[in-house]
Amino acid sequence: MASARYEGSCHCGRVAYEVEVDLDKTITCNCSYCQRRGSVLAFSPAQSFTLLKGEDALTEYRFNTQKIQHLFCESCGIESFARAGLPDGTPMVAINARCLSGVEPAELQSAPYDGRSR
Repeated sequence: MASARYEGSCHCGRVAYEVEVDLDKTITCNCSYCQRRGSVLAFSPAQSFTLLKGEDALTEYRFNTQKIQHLFCESCGIESFARAGLPDGTPMVAINARCLSGVEPAELQSAPYDGRSR
């Protein structure tokens, strides 16, 4: 697939964004949070992500190490993306590929990630 531009949103559309991301490198994480959500994650540098609307509708949740800013729509409850930094401090955005328009998550070849053991 390589990197491509996608539009994404929460369920109700109150939060919407554009992102350039490579969907050939998605993961499914088995940590206590991701497993329950069932998200398929892709990662993008923060400069490749543009929040189009909904900053005022985002509610934050942090757990465990408190390093990932899980953001979800206060209206519909969907977390379509999260913000964090790489170990070197580079800002990144974790995109839930299930929230991208025109993407069929079942067609992605996601790698398992053992977040439960970390």
